[in-house]
Amino acid sequence: MCYGQQPPFSRDNPTPQRAVRPRNDNAVAVADLRGRLAQTEARLAIARAREAELSRRLEDMKRFVSVMEILETFLKRRFREQQEYVARLFSPSPLPSRK
Repeated sequence: MCYGQQPPFSRDNPTPQRAVRPRNDNAVAVADLRGRLAQTEARLAIARAREAELSRRLEDMKRFVSVMEILETFLKRRFREQQEYVARLFSPSPLPSRK
């Protein structure tokens, strides 16, 4: 055929024939789409579980940082108090005046 894949136009058959998809092809396509949908839903469930785990870990880390900040503030205050105490111990105290 020099007309490619289509039969030549004839007066006996004025309209070109449409390709009719067999019912079996539609069933295969639907099954394929259902399979792909199931895979996508499974990946989505895994991603949601991962997100929940990461959110939990983030909250744990935030609590840890909060505790560390409280501890840091306490230790800085105690260090400053100890520095002041040592400074008082080693500072020359005024001698009582003798009259």
